[in-house]
Parts: sequence; C-alpha cells; structure tokens
Amino acid sequence: MQEKRNAKIDPKRKVILLIAAFAAVYILWGSTYLAIKYVIETLPSFISTGTRFLLAGSTLFIVGRFSKNYEKPTLAQWRASFVVGILLFLGGTGGVVMAEHHITSGLAALLVATEPFWIVLLSWLWLKGTRPDWKVALGLLIGFAGVYLLIGGAGDGAAAIGTNQTFGMVLIIAAALCWATGSIYGMRAPVPKSPILASGMQMLAGGSSLILAGTLTGEWTGFEIGSVSLNSCLALAYLLVFGSLIAFTAYSWLLKNSRPAMVATYAYVNPVIAVILGWAIAGESFTGRMLLGAGVIVGSVVLITSQNSEEVVEEKVALIESSMENCPT
Repeated sequence: MQEKRNAKIDPKRKVILLIAAFAAVYILWGSTYLAIKYVIETLPSFISTGTRFLLAGSTLFIVGRFSKNYEKPTLAQWRASFVVGILLFLGGTGGVVMAEHHITSGLAALLVATEPFWIVLLSWLWLKGTRPDWKVALGLLIGFAGVYLLIGGAGDGAAAIGTNQTFGMVLIIAAALCWATGSIYGMRAPVPKSPILASGMQMLAGGSSLILAGTLTGEWTGFEIGSVSLNSCLALAYLLVFGSLIAFTAYSWLLKNSRPAMVATYAYVNPVIAVILGWAIAGESFTGRMLLGAGVIVGSVVLITSQNSEEVVEEKVALIESSMENCPT
C-alpha cells in the first residue's frame, strides 16, 4: 500500500515536498526554543503553554474525529493519553519552558539533544530491547561528557543570564528524560487507530495538566492581559501554528515517505538551528567550553542515531504514528 501511494507522486514533486518537509522539521522545531523565550517574557509559563496545546489538541482531535479510521476513544485510551500527555507536555515541554527562565534557548536545545541517550537506555532496560553495542555505548559516554562540558562551561560569565543556571540545566535534562519515558510508555499503551486523534487526545491531556499546574502555582494571580507584549503574543501564535501543527504535519508525512535514518537527523540539526537563531536574533552567546560541549553532544547523537536510527525513530515518534509522540516543543 505504501509503495502504491508513493508511486502516484510525481518524482520531481516528491523531491520538492521532501525538501519542504525537512526544512519545516529542521527550522520550525529548531526555532521553537527561541519562540518559547519570547512567550515567557510576559506570559505565564504553564498557562500559555497549556493554552497552546489545548488549541492544537482540539484542532487535531476534530480532524481525527472525521478521519476514515475514527473510533470512539475508550476509557483506557484516555487514561493512557493522560499518562503520556503529562510526561511529554507537563514534564517535557513544561520543564523546558521553566528552564528557559534561567538559561539561553540555544543551551536548552543542546541539552534537549540528550533525549536519544534516554531512549536507547530505556529501550534496553525497560523494554528489554537490544543491548547497546560498543559504538552506541561509546556514543552515550561521549554524550554525557559533552553534558558535563556544557554544565561546567555555562558558568564562565559570558553566558550567564540568570542566577539559577545549574537548576535550569538539570531541569532540561529531566525534561528530556520525561519525553523519552512518555515515548517508550506510549509504544505499548492503548491508542485509537487514528494517529491524529491519538495526538490530539494527548495534547488535550497535556494542555489540561499544564493549565492545572499553572493554577496551582498561582500563575493567574496578578496576571494582567494588558501587560502582555506583542512579541509574546506573536511567539505563542507561531508555536501553535508552525511548531505544533505545520511541523507536526511535515514530520508525520516524512515518516511515511523517507527513510528512518534521514528522519532521525532532526535530533542533531534542531540544536544547531536553535543556537544559530539564538545568536542571530536574541544575541545569545556561548563560551568556548560550551561550544566544545555542544559539538561533543551533537557528535554523540549522530553516532547513536546512525547505529540505532530506526529504533530511535520508531520509539521517539510513537505518539505521532502508532502510539504517542509529538513535536519536542
């Protein structure tokens, strides 16, 4: 069936679509870290993020409701959606949003690149998957060495943007672990046949949990709509339309029309895009040690995904296609 679908697409048109889809996944997802920085300047962190995913989730849920393979969600599917939604969106995206109060958007993206480390380890330890070979093990060791360089280099003055940078970096790594855990759990959790419907359900669950977290932490207190800047509003709209919907569609299409090894490359391209945009637009800077750490992490992710590309992609994107994953930010 897949071969028949692909055969109907004109080769030249498919090349154009592939370029456009990869550009969307590389650039749009890479830019979300900087957009988050602008959103939280004047908007409550949890509430704004929750609103974004509630709107995106509602859109996907409606589209999934009218898809050909629609089936009424069961209680078990909703329960699984909340587990995954809390892990991915409250623990994952929420953790990134809170961390960006203390660290640069580029540094946040680089530390999020550690997620493949957790995917590999959890696949082995939790799912009893294939034991990592020596190349993957080497990639993990190199990657964690890069994390050490980043954490140590962030305090060298030039990159300082807050007083709790170490806390922010630890929070980012915890967020990456939450994303990996949610992805792995979602692979065996009950979901609807429609991947769009499943994604919508988990966005709704995650968005609701973020709104609840914002309410419990008092984000509504003292919030005045008049104090919200135009930059924050535009950044939030950008995240909703381009980060959650357009990039989601491009990623979902790529999974059906490109090799897993190629799709996996976003894991190490996104951080580079984020660093470049943070430097060019927001004037973010990095120390020499941090740049070295960044190179080490990106290189380790290349090594890990090149050896386990298909496994990493399948587990990383389970929410979108067959179980439960969604765009990183």
